[in-house]
Amino acid sequence: MLLLASASPARRRLLEQAAIPHRVRVSGVDETLIQHPDPEQLVQRLAQAKADAVKALLDAEQDAEIRAVLGCDSVFVFEGEVFGKPFDAQEAITRWRRMASGTGVLLSGHALLRGPAAQDSMPEVRLACVGTKIRFAALSNAEIQAYVATGEPLSCAGGFALEGRGGLCIESLEGCYSNVIGLSLPWLRRQLPWI
Repeated sequence: MLLLASASPARRRLLEQAAIPHRVRVSGVDETLIQHPDPEQLVQRLAQAKADAVKALLDAEQDAEIRAVLGCDSVFVFEGEVFGKPFDAQEAITRWRRMASGTGVLLSGHALLRGPAAQDSMPEVRLACVGTKIRFAALSNAEIQAYVATGEPLSCAGGFALEGRGGLCIESLEGCYSNVIGLSLPWLRRQLPWI
């Protein structure tokens, strides 16, 4: 069984839709304490910090069936700037005015750690950063304000949710679809022999 170190309902839904047996345990990691100038390194460090925190809480008896702990984190990079979750509606509107008709990359860091029930051949840690290029539609100011007013952008890296109303604002994707939701299923599938 996989233990997901994330509070994200979108990541949980991805695992459920893929029929991957899992449990969820939230890490409680303060993401603001982890910094790195390189966005790829940043998301990998955040993902590993979450997985490490949850793995440290494993109980040998209660968690004996856990084969791996998966931590994930995402950021959006636009014009060289890293966008996490917007602090408020005004920041989301300002970002969307910049992003409309533009292109950026959603980066998701993945950290898969060996659990108590892992096969002997599984490495202690597997790290990856998966990027997906996103081109946004041309949006009017009224469309941007209406989208931000839904509240959806405030809980998402970059200020949009592909699986929600934000999907209407995206013109095209280049790369992994599920990665934009927060977890690359193709990457995880390649790791499944270890789980």
